[in-house]
Amino acid sequence: MIRIKAVFPRRLLGMGARGVTSAVFFAVGTGLILHVRQALLRELRQIRRVAGVAQSVLLRPLPPCIDGLNIAAAQLSADPGACVGGDLYEVIATEHGVRVVMGDVRGHGIAAVGTAAALLGSFREAVHDEPDLGRVLRRLERALARHLRERCRDEHPAAEEFATVLLLEIREDGEVWVLNCGHPWPYLISGTRVEPLARADPLPPLGPFPLPQELSAALAGRLLPGEALALYTDGAEDARDAHGRFFSLQAALVGAAHTQPCSPQLILRTVLRALMRHAGDTPADDVALLILRNDRTHLSGARGHDIGGSAAGARPATSNPQPTTHL
Repeated sequence: MIRIKAVFPRRLLGMGARGVTSAVFFAVGTGLILHVRQALLRELRQIRRVAGVAQSVLLRPLPPCIDGLNIAAAQLSADPGACVGGDLYEVIATEHGVRVVMGDVRGHGIAAVGTAAALLGSFREAVHDEPDLGRVLRRLERALARHLRERCRDEHPAAEEFATVLLLEIREDGEVWVLNCGHPWPYLISGTRVEPLARADPLPPLGPFPLPQELSAALAGRLLPGEALALYTDGAEDARDAHGRFFSLQAALVGAAHTQPCSPQLILRTVLRALMRHAGDTPADDVALLILRNDRTHLSGARGHDIGGSAAGARPATSNPQPTTHL
């Protein structure tokens, strides 16, 4: 019998050992990468759940109807990793009427969310306590100042922080009283006609300058049954397309108003679709939209939409308005 003995060079044996070692390390490394990836995905899902809860607390879902007003609202964040941004809105029925706030905090991200939360918390308390909008606005001013002082102490200077704020009070007879600190005026939707609710110069935004000593709401006319208001933040009209052209919110509202039956929910969906198409599904700034339609049926009286004079108003609100009976 002939025995054949295979002789392998030592170099080949070393290469084989290194190959086995590399394969082992590759397998272990791949397993670790997959494990880390799965852990990161679980953490991301948890963060999104927490963000969803935070959104529901900060911008809590509005009911479809408040005291005879049909409502639809939505918010889009410019930060792809966030569900909320620096825009804020709220609608609350009080004994003084339905009170509304729409605001826009400078910037976006976590810092803007904190400032928006401070303003919303103050508004939700003040609208029930204060008899007129001027006092509500002063409460918001103090809340913003406190928040910025705390941020300056705990994190970084916030001297340039500010917020635009629009306050509305819609009374039982449809009268609309307003206070505007640097915010875009709402659009009035009457049939298929869309026009700004007012054209007066607003007060400066909250933050950089103190409010004037004399502060009273302005009468912006009367919201008749079937008419609607479209409140928004400037991210809507600042949205640009690929050619740098701004989005025409007024034109989008006109197009939506021609759709029948025209509900606040349909107006909101139509405008948002047009906005996303225009901006390529990626708005450069936070966007908030709020549609309020008067579905009450017993209002009467003439309307005067124009606001004369300054943003302080053509007719000051009384410090103790008569309580209204809710529908």
